[in-house]
Amino acid sequence: MLAAKKERTHWSRISCMAATPTTLKGMDAMDAAEQPQPAVPAIPPSLAWAHPVVQEWFVRRFGTPTEPQEQGWPEIVAGHATLISAPTGSGKTLAAFLVAIDQLLRLSVEGRLPVMTQVVYVSPLKALSNDVQKNLEEPLREIQQLAMERGLLCQPIRSGVRTGDTLQSERRA
Repeated sequence: MLAAKKERTHWSRISCMAATPTTLKGMDAMDAAEQPQPAVPAIPPSLAWAHPVVQEWFVRRFGTPTEPQEQGWPEIVAGHATLISAPTGSGKTLAAFLVAIDQLLRLSVEGRLPVMTQVVYVSPLKALSNDVQKNLEEPLREIQQLAMERGLLCQPIRSGVRTGDTLQSERRA
């Protein structure tokens, strides 16, 4: 079940920050682009909004999207406040994170990712660690690696977690 407000809202963006541009480690973009690329499985139409690297990562990792993802993505991409109500393990959190990762990747590839917080994700503390590890850090690392393998030079995208126990000095970092 998907419920969405139809009013336009600004997509609040996961505590991710960019550093400085980097080069591919051990090879330049031309070398990476010339390497043989494995065949990409068919991309589902519901992923048409995503960058080709994000599309490839998703279908290699999961095959096809879940119903909550397919119904949620158009609303999230459009910037609508979106509530996805579905069982645990149905991909709700990844649906939101993947749109944010896609937007950050696009800025990174274009060299336009500012060194500042772009996304803020609010979660109950009990779920925070698992949500960030499974739905943000792993996909982000794998997608950035795939982008490099495809010859795309990307600014690094970092994530950070802040809780009520985080020291003030760490919060400023």
